[in-house]
Amino acid sequence: MEFLGISLTEWIGYLSSFFVAISFFMKNIIKLRVVNSLGCVFFIVYGVLIDSWPVIITNAVIVCVNFYYLFINRKPHRVKADEVQP
Repeated sequence: MEFLGISLTEWIGYLSSFFVAISFFMKNIIKLRVVNSLGCVFFIVYGVLIDSWPVIITNAVIVCVNFYYLFINRKPHRVKADEVQP
């Protein structure tokens, strides 16, 4: 299946690259990890489609690291000095 002369597999690869690249422009670390994880999941799908274990393994590890920092090792929210109630 092709669209504009580009295969579906290549579109998934481009979409993956787009999300990973966009994640580096995020100022909020949580948004960065979510968008980066989305890109990595697309890269895992891409890796499966092109039968590339290095692509699959690398991106699966990155998703696991992002998951760890998003859900397991959450830092407590810092309260600014002017938000503290007496």
